[in-house]
Amino acid sequence: MGNDAMPGDSFSTLPISPAQVANLESLGYLKMTPIQADSLPHVLAGRDLIAQARTGSGKTVAFGVGLLEQVNPRFFGVQALILCPTRELADQVGKELRRLARGVANIKLVSLCGGKPAAPQRASLEQGAHLVVGTPGRVLDHLKGKTLKLDSLKTLVLDEADRMLDMGFAEAVAEIVAHTPKNRQTLLFSATYPDEIRRMSRSFQRNPVTVSVETEHRAGVIEQIFYQARRHERNNTLLALFEHYRPESALVFCHTKKQCDEVAELLDQHRIQALAIHGDLEQRERDQVLVQFANNSCPVLVATDLAARGLDIKSLQAVINYELPRDAEVYVHRIGRTGRAGEKGRALSIYTEAEQARLNAIEKYLGVPCICDVYESLDRRPGYALKARMATLQIDAGRKQKLRPGDLLGALTGDAGLPAAQIGKIDIFDTCSFVALDRAALRQALDYLARGKVKGRAVRARVLAGR
Repeated sequence: MGNDAMPGDSFSTLPISPAQVANLESLGYLKMTPIQADSLPHVLAGRDLIAQARTGSGKTVAFGVGLLEQVNPRFFGVQALILCPTRELADQVGKELRRLARGVANIKLVSLCGGKPAAPQRASLEQGAHLVVGTPGRVLDHLKGKTLKLDSLKTLVLDEADRMLDMGFAEAVAEIVAHTPKNRQTLLFSATYPDEIRRMSRSFQRNPVTVSVETEHRAGVIEQIFYQARRHERNNTLLALFEHYRPESALVFCHTKKQCDEVAELLDQHRIQALAIHGDLEQRERDQVLVQFANNSCPVLVATDLAARGLDIKSLQAVINYELPRDAEVYVHRIGRTGRAGEKGRALSIYTEAEQARLNAIEKYLGVPCICDVYESLDRRPGYALKARMATLQIDAGRKQKLRPGDLLGALTGDAGLPAAQIGKIDIFDTCSFVALDRAALRQALDYLARGKVKGRAVRARVLAGR
């Protein structure tokens, strides 16, 4: 982290506690990213803020460090509320804040998201909380049920505010804001800055400072090529893009849920392992898809813009637009998911003659001519296939059973005898866990879990199949 930061942008230059600085260093945060360097002085000074920054720019640290510096651990009232558009993003933000909070003693964070039972959330709130991270619908439910009180709120964070508006949360957010003190600090983070965000800011903020870090990547980091095809050639062009460029990981964007399912099925039929994610999936299915993509056991994710929001992707070789988006800013936001962390990325787009106006809008927005080619120039390679080296095991125990990643790692490397190199990412959820394993190690792991124990108890395990 902090590759783009200036040499003097050390967290120790900020007016924060030595314990916070030490904790940030232990987490590998040695230098501030541009959004952190531009935002944190204002956040720490108590100013309202509008920050325009893309996903992956380090914005959670940009507000998290400030929130934690201002929290009074001895007072068990909610002092900061972070609203996120989706449960995935709220989970991600909550995890990061818990890591950041190690530098501050006795901080309690409660997550309030839809798709999870409300009773345990009520119980957690009754015991007192300093920070709340949640989705607008569920936070509003708790406010109406009087299980959440925001009278002592110091700071409100609206994370990915543009996506909250896209998802129709404007009224819910306004209602939540009405329950907060007038003198609170309001931090608004958004990848794009449409008129609706300006209106939202005028309603909720007082003289905000505006910070905008470069939302596009440095020139040359992402190679962008647009392929013109006739309408009936769109599917063949997509397959040809995979065969020609052979990415090891790719995110394919579609407009509709139906299109997502059809495209994922098309890829699967042509031996390109893919999963679809969109709003019609149940939360359990969404979790399973996202885990498999993030832990390298599914190389291709086909998604709508809404479903892909807040994806935690470390390394992605290609973003493919099955169809050009209607909005040039959405295009820039989509392709910003590749070419991160100093790696080169590739953005490949399919368009038809009827979509020429969309291409023109992208050219105008980027301020440079787009490189265009035709479907026929792509090399088709018969026999091409893309399959992940890893697979995911789902285990029927999680946080509620006090399971930690180390318990699973210990059982698999110790008792089951697997080499650590064959074990990938481990994700622990409330009632289940997911482990990425080298496919060659699956049989050995399943044999052990069928008769052995994890943390002294028998567990059930199954391999998550693709489609």
